[in-house]
Amino acid sequence: MATRGLPTWPWSGAAPEDLPPTEAVLLDACRAWVEATRNGAAPLAALRLPMVTEGIGEAAGPLDALLRALACPGSMGCRLCPRITPAEGALLMGLGLAQRATRREALAAFLRLAPPPAAYAAMGPALAVGLMLRRAGLLLAHPLRATS
Repeated sequence: MATRGLPTWPWSGAAPEDLPPTEAVLLDACRAWVEATRNGAAPLAALRLPMVTEGIGEAAGPLDALLRALACPGSMGCRLCPRITPAEGALLMGLGLAQRATRREALAAFLRLAPPPAAYAAMGPALAVGLMLRRAGLLLAHPLRATS
């Protein structure tokens, strides 16, 4: 599947504090996961803390599975990075699209991060994360309609 034609994420290069609240907590959780992975600590425990504070702790397992499937910690930013990396933008875009069940476009976003088998493996956890966020009343901005 080609990823040409899929726009860049609306907040590419933005400061993390400029993100909508749902995207900000996901970015914080992903960066905690990456930091723990790089340091040899327990990534799921690190990932869970920001999510529990927002009442979405049950989505930590699927988000962990998504990040493991994509295996992209090298391209993700650290907790202190002042800007959102292209990989983080693709991840958040994929999650936003998956929450809306636009699977083909979500898969295209994940293909920016990983080869086809890994991107396909990430789809199930991404759909689960989107559903759990929706049940908690948290909606990600529609990445194809959001403005920066």
